[in-house]
Amino acid sequence: MQTERSGRVGWRVLGVLLLLLAAAPIVHRYLVAYPDDQWQVDLEVYREAGRSLLIGRPVYLFETEVPQLLPFTYPTFSAVLAIPLALVPFGVAGWLWTAFQLALLWFTVGLAFRPLLERAGARAGLAQGAVAAACVWISPIGEGIRFGQVNAVLVALCLLDVVRGRDGITIAGRHVRWPRGALIGVAVAIKLTPGVFLVHFAVTRQWRELRNAVAAAVAVTLGTFLVAPEASAEYWTSALLSSDRLGPNAGSSNQSLRGALLRLYLPDGLTQALWVVLALTAGVLAYGVARSMHRRGSLVGEAAACGMVAILVSPVSWLHHVHWGLLVLAAVVGDGRVRRRVVIAAVQLAALWVAWPWVGAGLLASATVPTVLARIVQNGDLWWTIAALVVLHRVVTPRPGSPEGPSAGVDNPGTRRAPITARD
Repeated sequence: MQTERSGRVGWRVLGVLLLLLAAAPIVHRYLVAYPDDQWQVDLEVYREAGRSLLIGRPVYLFETEVPQLLPFTYPTFSAVLAIPLALVPFGVAGWLWTAFQLALLWFTVGLAFRPLLERAGARAGLAQGAVAAACVWISPIGEGIRFGQVNAVLVALCLLDVVRGRDGITIAGRHVRWPRGALIGVAVAIKLTPGVFLVHFAVTRQWRELRNAVAAAVAVTLGTFLVAPEASAEYWTSALLSSDRLGPNAGSSNQSLRGALLRLYLPDGLTQALWVVLALTAGVLAYGVARSMHRRGSLVGEAAACGMVAILVSPVSWLHHVHWGLLVLAAVVGDGRVRRRVVIAAVQLAALWVAWPWVGAGLLASATVPTVLARIVQNGDLWWTIAALVVLHRVVTPRPGSPEGPSAGVDNPGTRRAPITARD
């Protein structure tokens, strides 16, 4: 038994090394070779928000230095969580945050791809490293490392809640449980976009989960009011209502439906009307896919579909928000026994390796490329998101008895899933 355990640890170490080796060029590019005035710009925003709370500076009026001039746009709870980043030098914070993102990628892959990884037996750790190494190169994750973004945290929290809610996980030998939905509530308190899960809980009549999520979000938000009352009041009465604070909404990086419409440069009234119609239509259809995943017992697919909803209907969905695509890949590939699903997942993975918005922006600058074609390419991640929902609906049917099958779903709350540990 001890030999077998040591062997598993050894394979896991090799898996971690494989991930680090694959991530090394990305880390070098964005943390070593990148210009100082663009270095970890979003992380700088978070860190300065935490620093604002420490020194009594207005959280939502302060902007980072030129040329970025970026304001803080998240709920005040995020600024509270960023205080530790303000206690260390910015350079140190950048490296620590990048390491944290890679650790969350490792964890998320282990959780989302578990049916596939279990087929590797004792070498599951190495397989986990191989999958994570392939996924670290998808454009949204690279963009997250480039900017020092928070998406890895949100995806990990929501996935963990959907997949392991009620059963919990084992951390350092101790079993930790929480009310299913509570972690999603915390994610909503960090950033509003995971609020799409609240609507999903209502649509699928998961009333207990909805109650837990709302209670957690409200409790955290009220607690933040006690810690930072002025900043909290400013966010909920002013900063939240100004989408212009998010940057140029018509830029290539905005891959939401609204972003695509803004790039058509139609009259403002027509753009707004079209967005409302398209967002409502996409929301109804996408929530239908999420409901389908719930009924089929595909927990990862359920979380993935909700992530796609967030990308489509949000006024602004930056390229790195497509980090949710990681869950789509996991749901589609399943346990890897269905060749068609493996091939489709591989094609999806390859498509995410390309930063389509930047390619499209480059084509727009070319006089030889038709503008229509360039715009189509520029919206590449939006098309990927729409196609992902179609694939989830048409392809993902969990195998009975598999870790992702109906016996593991929330439709059977009396069943118990195999325990998972933090090392997974």
